[in-house]
Amino acid sequence: MTSDATGDGEGKRVVVLGCGYVGLELGRQLTASGHDVVGVRRSDDGLDAVESAGFEAVRADVTDAASLASVPDADWLVFAASSGGRDADTAREVFVEGQETALSAFFERDDAPERYVYTSSTGVYGDHDGDWVDEETEIEPTTEKTRVLTEAERVARETPHEYGDDGTVARFAGLYGPDRYRLERYLEGPVTEGFLNMVHRDDAAGAVAYLLETDRGRDEVVLIVDDDPVDKWSFADWLADECGVDRPPKRTKEERLDAGELSEAARRRILTSKRCSNARLREFGYELRYPDYRAGYAPAIERYRERTR
Repeated sequence: MTSDATGDGEGKRVVVLGCGYVGLELGRQLTASGHDVVGVRRSDDGLDAVESAGFEAVRADVTDAASLASVPDADWLVFAASSGGRDADTAREVFVEGQETALSAFFERDDAPERYVYTSSTGVYGDHDGDWVDEETEIEPTTEKTRVLTEAERVARETPHEYGDDGTVARFAGLYGPDRYRLERYLEGPVTEGFLNMVHRDDAAGAVAYLLETDRGRDEVVLIVDDDPVDKWSFADWLADECGVDRPPKRTKEERLDAGELSEAARRRILTSKRCSNARLREFGYELRYPDYRAGYAPAIERYRERTR
């Protein structure tokens, strides 16, 4: 990724709505490449995080059209807001209604965005019994919340057309990286069977930056995932070996479900199994910084070893 990848050598004004875990890293990368980035958050802590990351922070809420008026015009608009892992109603308020509000607020301006990216989730696929899925695979949401995520993707693809533009859906696999390694979860167990589809935070942000800077993925869905979906049991055993501890206990899906007391999100994760392909992202030319979990978890393993010596 280079600062002149936009083709004209000029930096762009980039607005990141909901500038959280991935958005902060995206802002750092785009700022380093010579772009002018604005991170939009609602809370004081969120604004402080944006400023600490080294770019402009503006207070606004995607569900409040009036507040968005204070956000500068954008050449590139990225919607990366989170519902905070809450229920389907909250997800709809943010991802569907909030997205519609934001698109109207920016695309109805005299200086409308020339590019739009919406960050989604591989949770929209539903269960594929461990088979491979890609951008052409029919999505089968299994809960009300994932049905909301599917609707939000439709908004991201269709609404920009109403303004003579188009939208890109960046469909993230499970995010991990600084502050989100969760080693203890896999080292202590018990670990339930199934596949892990993951992408390091730096690659989630890097892939979005790459799509923007190279003008690839317009009016498309792009899966953002690393090269190596891995069986959870194999991953947990590898992690334990690398950390020098005993391998954790294992559970089948049936055993985990029979144990009860599962949240809807946990039950959904257990009942959905798939392996996500990044072939399209690779065809676009993006080179992963962390092509698999071995590379991505290396810093966390090293810190664990130092802490337990």
